[in-house]
Amino acid sequence: MSVLVESAVRRRSRSSLLADVTLVLVGSMIVAGLAQLSVRLPFTPVPVTGQTLAVLVVGASLGPVRGGISLLLYLAEGAAGLPVFAEGGAGLAPLLLPSVTGGYLWGFVVAAFVVGSLAERRWDRRLSSAIGAMLLGEIVIFFFGVVWLSAAVGVPGSEALELGLYPFVLGELVKLLVAAGILPAAWKLSTPPDLGRLNLR
Repeated sequence: MSVLVESAVRRRSRSSLLADVTLVLVGSMIVAGLAQLSVRLPFTPVPVTGQTLAVLVVGASLGPVRGGISLLLYLAEGAAGLPVFAEGGAGLAPLLLPSVTGGYLWGFVVAAFVVGSLAERRWDRRLSSAIGAMLLGEIVIFFFGVVWLSAAVGVPGSEALELGLYPFVLGELVKLLVAAGILPAAWKLSTPPDLGRLNLR
C-alpha cells in the first residue's frame, strides 16, 4: 500500500510542478499582453500601460514565489528579444540606464513578491485588505520607477515625481480597484487542488 501512496504522491508532485510552470508562464504572458495597452502622454516620457494591473493580479493570485518568478520571466523574455515590453519594446536597453522605464520594470518583480506575500497572509480575501495590498504594490512600483527616472533624465526628485508619478495617480487608482475586484476569481483559478483532498487509501 505504501508503494501505491508513494506513486500517487510522485504523480501529484509532477502534476503540481507542471501546474506551477504553466501558471508562471501564463502570468508573464498576461503582463506582456497588457503591456501593449499603451498610451503616450505629451508631458511625461513614461507611457500609460496596463502592466501595473497585470502585475498586481499576477502577484496576488500566484503568490510571492511564483509571482516573482513570473515577472522575472517576463523581464527575461524581453531581454532575450521578445517584443513583450510596452509598445513592443525588447532587448536589454529598457532594463538599463538611461532607459526612463527601467525602474518600473524592475519594480514589477518586487511588487509581485510583496503583493503575493500579503495575499498569502489572506489580505486578498476581503476587498478592503486587498485594496491595501494593491496600494502597497503600487507604492513599490512607483518608488523604483521614480528613483530610476530621476537618475535616467538627471532631474531632482520633485521633478521626477511630476514626470513619473503625478500623471498616473488617477489611472492607477482605477487599476488598483479593478485588480482588487477581480482578485478572488483569479485566486481560485490559480490555486491547484489540495493534495490532502486526494483519497490515497
